[in-house]
Amino acid sequence: MVSPISAVSAAKGNKSHLKDVAILLLAIGEEQAVKVFKKLEEHEIRDISREMSQLGHISNEDVESTIKKFTSEVATGASLVGTWENTERMLRKFMDDERVSEFLEEMRGPAGKTMWEKLNNINEETLANYLHNEYPQTAALIVSKINPSHAANVLSVLPKEFAYEVIERMLVLENVPREIVVNVEKTLKNEFMRNLSSKNKRNNHEMLADIFNSLDRGTESTFMEMLEQQNEMDAEMIRNFMFTFDDMVKIDAQGVQAILREADKEKLPIALKGANADVKALFLENMSERAAKILQEDIQAMGPVRVKDVDEAQQSIISTAKNLIDDGQIIIVDENSQDEFI
Repeated sequence: MVSPISAVSAAKGNKSHLKDVAILLLAIGEEQAVKVFKKLEEHEIRDISREMSQLGHISNEDVESTIKKFTSEVATGASLVGTWENTERMLRKFMDDERVSEFLEEMRGPAGKTMWEKLNNINEETLANYLHNEYPQTAALIVSKINPSHAANVLSVLPKEFAYEVIERMLVLENVPREIVVNVEKTLKNEFMRNLSSKNKRNNHEMLADIFNSLDRGTESTFMEMLEQQNEMDAEMIRNFMFTFDDMVKIDAQGVQAILREADKEKLPIALKGANADVKALFLENMSERAAKILQEDIQAMGPVRVKDVDEAQQSIISTAKNLIDDGQIIIVDENSQDEFI
């Protein structure tokens, strides 16, 4: 039987086999996988770990098919799941915590071996926003290091006056001392890339919570019930990440007033038509007496409203609230503690 180490060695040089290698390492278990990782180069560990963390659920058929490529004797068990969490756990078995953190940070960020290669894989608007806050001289150095087509896209997104300043600095760029280039690379890694990877750090439960938030009430309930029957823990974790219209009561008075300023005025009466008494009272209490009276009259005058229309209106208000939460303009009170968090 082909050993796991020799199987991986045979495949690791071929980029098209990365997925197969990742599946194989999950299939042989953590103990054997750690032995394999210890014999690989750092860039190979990085590539395989990145692939492994993104696999998600792997069917028995895929596991069997992969193992058949490496050995004539196959024995498969339960289906596998490749996630950030089990990839991180495996890496911690042969790396110290600091190195694992650096590894995962790099994996979550853009691809590329050098800092300049990574910049080529970053959206031009994201990179332009960062450069606009730097000195034109620093921005010129960074733009000069990325490939011409990407540089052109970045410059076209920048404000015209700033872009022209960058171009002027690029015209007079000479041999930049190595220590300055190194310092710029360190700054990019410690500030820009770290912030970028933390924004990309998003688990599957949070992702599904956002999707469920966007579903109509009936579809969301159906999916949640199906999920609860299969895996109650996953369903609970998704529910914890979700922000529903009933959760508005967790927002303080100042936050509700911010929502009232930003929300679609035509959607609010429809959204509150289907809201529970506590949420309705919360909004009315944070309006002027005259505005609250007009809103109540609008709600009473509209008659029966389709559930679909209520769901859409509430989703519009939720989106406004979530944007304000993300911007730090709203404080949510955790009902299970005395603390507040943003």
